[in-house]
Parts: sequence; structure tokens; C-alpha cells
Amino acid sequence: MRHAKNNEPKEKVDVLGVGFNNISIDEAVERAMAIIESSGNDTSENASLPNENANNMIYRSASENSRPSDDYDVKAFDSEIKYEKTYIVTPNPEIVWLARRDENLRNTLNRAGLVLPDGVGITIGARILGTSLSKGRVPGIDFVSALLEKMALTGKSVFLFGAKPGVAEDAGEKLMQKHPGLVIAGTADGYITNSDTVAARINSAHPDLLLVCLGAPKQELWMADNLSHTDVKICVGLGGALDVFAGRVKRAPKLFQKLGLEWLYRLVREPRRITRMIKLPLFIFVVIWRRLWAN
Repeated sequence: MRHAKNNEPKEKVDVLGVGFNNISIDEAVERAMAIIESSGNDTSENASLPNENANNMIYRSASENSRPSDDYDVKAFDSEIKYEKTYIVTPNPEIVWLARRDENLRNTLNRAGLVLPDGVGITIGARILGTSLSKGRVPGIDFVSALLEKMALTGKSVFLFGAKPGVAEDAGEKLMQKHPGLVIAGTADGYITNSDTVAARINSAHPDLLLVCLGAPKQELWMADNLSHTDVKICVGLGGALDVFAGRVKRAPKLFQKLGLEWLYRLVREPRRITRMIKLPLFIFVVIWRRLWAN
């Protein structure tokens, strides 16, 4: 990965042990394109994942004088570490909540080349903790849509992995219609349980980008475990985005998106999500507790 520019953050913002990049959508797209277009990166099975020291990286505390209340440390992060191939994650409060007590998941998130604040709860949490993700949230689906638009200009390709059988194919057709010039290198549904089979299909397609849409945290763990076996420079975990791209699921109206209330729209449409949504107030409660405890 290219060296950071002078105006790029040299630290991540810690929110309950997960370090987020303070970065705009345009900047995230620029970084991803730099990896996709870079020459000489080894994408073979022996290629390096994020620097081996990444396991030891956690990040600057969102409250400078605070200590974390859980069993992890907050350490300095150097954003100038180079990545020959990498994955991008887009955690929301639910995933951060899970990562608090799951060290493997937490390390997986923190080893990603980019950690984008997908949910409004993340930006609110950072602000409560005494700092700010000043460039705002970066919804994963908006980031990838902008990235695909950029890739289409030069005929780049993407492989779609996840969702029910037939969804990825429908999503691919609609994405090519929306982004003329974009190449769909291949697809695989999320019900294929053999990772070697999926990796072989990806490698035969030689895509520039891999979208892994298995739902969190399964997709993050899959990327961390399998990226080194795939012939791809960069992959992004994107939850249920293929259903949206395929037109199977309607995204929240623009007003809800702008106000950061997509979660509320989904809850109204799918009341069964209440058991998942309850983690949002729990997340905010713990963030406030951490802030008060630090003071």
C-alpha cells in the first residue's frame, strides 16, 4: 500500500477497542484504487497479509486520558505500514459490541487495511469518548458503490461472493447496467461451505476486487482466513449489500440515510431485528460508562 500523505491521519480512533480510520468516502475510494491499480503486488498464496506486527496494533484511545474498561490495551497505530494485499471492514455498533469480548474478531477488525465507520452509532460513540470521526460515517454500501463507479471507468472487474443462490448473478447484471464498463468476473453464493472451492473459483476469475457478503462477523473472519489463498489484491466485507444491489431488498429512503436512521427504517420493516438492534443502546451505554469512568 502506498505511503500515507501528510494530510492523512497517522492514528486511528479507538471505539471500544476497534480502531477506525477517520477518512471520507472519496479518500477511502482513492486508497482502494491505489491498491487495485498498483503493479508488482504479489497476489499469490504466499503474498503477505497486513504487516505481521498488525496483531500487536490497537489504537489511540478516543479519550486521551482514559484506560479501557475491558481486557485490551490501546497502543499507537502507524498508518504508513504497507499492505501488499488487504481487506476492508465496515463495522457498525453491533459488530464492535461483539468484538469487545471476542479477541479473534477484534484482532481481525484491527488488522484490516481500512476500518470504516459504517453506523452513526460509531461516530456518536467516538464523540462521547472525547474525540471525533470528523469526516463522518462511511456506509459500506456507499463506499463500494463509489468504488465500483471508479473501477468501471477503466474496465476493472469484481467478484461477488455471498447471499442466496441467484442473488449475486442478479446483482451483477444490475451493477453492470448501473456502471457501464464494470466487469463481473464471477459469482459464488454464500451457501458454498468449502472455502477452497470458493477460492478456486475466485482465482480462476482473476478479479480486481472481491466483495464478501456473508454477514458479520462471518465475512470478516472469512477474509482474514482466506485472503492469502486468493488471487486478489483487495476484498471488502459488505453484509447484505448483494440483496440491495439485486433489488431484492429496498434501501432506506434518502432522508433516513442522511439522518443516519437506516437502522430504524430496517427495524420498522423487519421487527424481528429488535434482538439485534438492542445492542445499539447497550453500545451507547458502555461508551458513556467508559467516558465517565475515564474522568
